[in-house]
Amino acid sequence: MKFTKEKINELLDKLEEMYPDADCALNHNSIFQLLVAVVLSAQTTDKSVNLVTEELFRKYPDAFSMSQAIEEDIQNIIKRIGMYKTKSKNVLSLCKTLASEYNGQVPEDYDKLIALPGVGRKTANVVLSVGFGHQRIAVDTHVFRVSNRIGLVHEKDVLKTELALMKVIPEERWSRAHHSLIFHGRYCCDARKPKCEDCAISAFCKSYNL
Repeated sequence: MKFTKEKINELLDKLEEMYPDADCALNHNSIFQLLVAVVLSAQTTDKSVNLVTEELFRKYPDAFSMSQAIEEDIQNIIKRIGMYKTKSKNVLSLCKTLASEYNGQVPEDYDKLIALPGVGRKTANVVLSVGFGHQRIAVDTHVFRVSNRIGLVHEKDVLKTELALMKVIPEERWSRAHHSLIFHGRYCCDARKPKCEDCAISAFCKSYNL
């Protein structure tokens, strides 16, 4: 199937019908907490992150309080998630930067965000999209797999996938499409055992219709 503009919009409409509640699954009560949660979510499930941030944010609800934390205490709180030592170091460091350079506030600027410890392109895009309402596409493992598997794009790495998706998806639909693709990857288009027979977008899928 050739993905025309009309077909892409049909696909996105169908995904939105399938996942009407698709949104950020990381629990947070502020943009600061969102930023920390996304940093902690690298190579870890959102569910696992939510289990540790409940205590972390109760004890350190903002950048100022967390910047004063002892690194070992953060480690003890988040140790059930992957790479917890590196993440503890990065979170503490970014909190110190936010406290000293931004009065405890998360900057609404891509370049300033990616300059923070532990913050990469995906994290910055999520924060700008979910936290500040910008139209962004953050490519995680689900978005990368699903968009390439169905043939929406044909790229070999995350950055090229993001740039390609930005070209084919209407800008006003970037953020919503990002969440829809994540939910589809999480609940239907599994990496090893995709549920193709139950998939409502199989008619659009390159892999299914080979």
